[in-house]
Amino acid sequence: MQFKKIYLLIILSVFAFSNVVFANEPKSSGKYNDWESFTVETDAGKVCFAQTSPKKKTPPSLKRSTDSRLFVTFRPSENIKNEVSVTSGHPYKENTVVAQSGKNKYEFFSKNNFAWLLDNKEEERFISLMKKATDLMIIANATNGTQTTDHYSMMGFTKAYNTARKVCG
Repeated sequence: MQFKKIYLLIILSVFAFSNVVFANEPKSSGKYNDWESFTVETDAGKVCFAQTSPKKKTPPSLKRSTDSRLFVTFRPSENIKNEVSVTSGHPYKENTVVAQSGKNKYEFFSKNNFAWLLDNKEEERFISLMKKATDLMIIANATNGTQTTDHYSMMGFTKAYNTARKVCG
């Protein structure tokens, strides 16, 4: 199961972060303030996701291989919904990724450049927090020892999330 998540997120990251045009390029299904929802057809079926980029990244001097992104993904053909994941554009030191909003903290499982919450219940609680929050920080340690903090706006999250969920519902 973890391998499938990693494989699909690598494929999505290639689609989302590449300048190459693919036949199955993700198509926007709505832009809502700082969030956007997308749909893409894959060999495994339709995939829908809401995503955003950080408003601020620290340290600004750190070279990142790709853009930072925060996602919530739906893959109905695999019976996967509400999959929360994040990439900060650098390889993570294993299991050092934390999301924080106010006093709320969530620890993520990480592998290479991506991190996920561990189970469905945790994802549901986190999505509930995302709907209420105005901002969220992802704090992580890169494999080179640098601590990074990405600041995300939650403005528009609920509408982008609801659109992605509805399109893949």
